[in-house]
Amino acid sequence: MSKKIESFRMKTPVVIIGIGQLGGVFARGFLRLGYPVVPITRGVEMREVEQELPEPTLALVAVGEDDLHPVLENMPPSWKQRVGLLQNELLPRDWEAHKISDPTVAVVWFEKKHRQPVKAPIPSPVYGPQAELIVRAFDTLEIPARRLASPEALQYELALKYAYILTMNLAGLAGGETIADLLDRHADTTRAIVGEVLNLVERLAERDLPREQMMRDLFGYLDLARAHKARGRSAPKRLRRALAHADRLGLEVPHLRSLEADLREPDNTTPGE
Repeated sequence: MSKKIESFRMKTPVVIIGIGQLGGVFARGFLRLGYPVVPITRGVEMREVEQELPEPTLALVAVGEDDLHPVLENMPPSWKQRVGLLQNELLPRDWEAHKISDPTVAVVWFEKKHRQPVKAPIPSPVYGPQAELIVRAFDTLEIPARRLASPEALQYELALKYAYILTMNLAGLAGGETIADLLDRHADTTRAIVGEVLNLVERLAERDLPREQMMRDLFGYLDLARAHKARGRSAPKRLRRALAHADRLGLEVPHLRSLEADLREPDNTTPGE
């Protein structure tokens, strides 16, 4: 038996729940490091897999936002101590609701489309017990990543990504084909939507956000992605979720309300869209 095969067999597998575009990227990285990967697809019972693999190296949840809570609700207790998360609309409240205290979280800034190479305009921050494993896996794929130093830094990065993904998609509903259009031709509308988005994210995060820094970083990242399409297929669904949160919180979001008429098309996307 070769040393590579022996090493592969000796490493505890990584479980990946949801093998879409992003899940596939993570899988390739882990495999290149020599970790066996156990995929969990629709119709596969996690508890049945847990009987054979009670303590995976990592149980990475790579499903979309709508499926996150059902997956965490049904996740075997032993796996909850090894959870990895990567969703765009993600805050600590999401994993704390399922009694998960210390997940490994990747704030994904790279994009993977079908039959296209990975695009990574900025490094993806990672925090948690298996952060080093994810950074190493990304390194094998030449995807830039950086480890965060504290839970507070993670909370900021998650809030920033949440605000970015909502701004890009919801401002796109108001007009403009690209982010450059939002910044140049629809600047006033975009800034109004940013204000409401930050209010919403701040209330969801249940903490004050450094607004000046958030605005600076948010528009800086938008500027880096000027050629990116402003409105993804996920935009209508993201708007519906944002309005549902605003209703529950009693938050006034008049500019987001004005976008409701654009909710016309269904949506099925992966977390990176």
